Amino acid sequence: MIKTDIICVGKIKERYLEDAIAEYSKRLGSYVNLEIIEVKDEKTPDNATDKEIKKILETEGGRIRKYIDDKAHVFAMAIEGRQLTSEAFAKHLDELTMSASRLQFIIGGSLGIDESIKKNADELLSFSKMTFPHQLMRVILLEQIYRAHKIIKSEPYHK
Repeated sequence: MIKTDIICVGKIKERYLEDAIAEYSKRLGSYVNLEIIEVKDEKTPDNATDKEIKKILETEGGRIRKYIDDKAHVFAMAIEGRQLTSEAFAKHLDELTMSASRLQFIIGGSLGIDESIKKNADELLSFSKMTFPHQLMRVILLEQIYRAHKIIKSEPYHK
């Protein structure tokens, strides 16, 4: 069973998202050794300057960096990342389990992910050209990882 980490900025505040995360985490227990790692988010002032935004991203990036395993295959979730179908994502994860001992997915905060984290990631991954709230992205990512494992095992799952 491959170790799979979701490293994310901020805590979940809405109960319905907590429930969805708990449900997919439970379902994934049959397929992966899952750990969700939350790092503290920085407060963003209204009308933040570019300099303030850069500093916030660097601070959050430093917190994320502490959890990145040099031996893991690291995905940074980014709007400019590669988009895959669910089937292609499943095939990719299946191939990675042959060579990697650990997968790590990074979800940034409301401002995104620090550029240094993106540059050092093994790949950038996007689920849409649209922007999603970072807290909702956690649910979407967990669902897609779960769907991928159902596809890999040729098990039925609703479409």
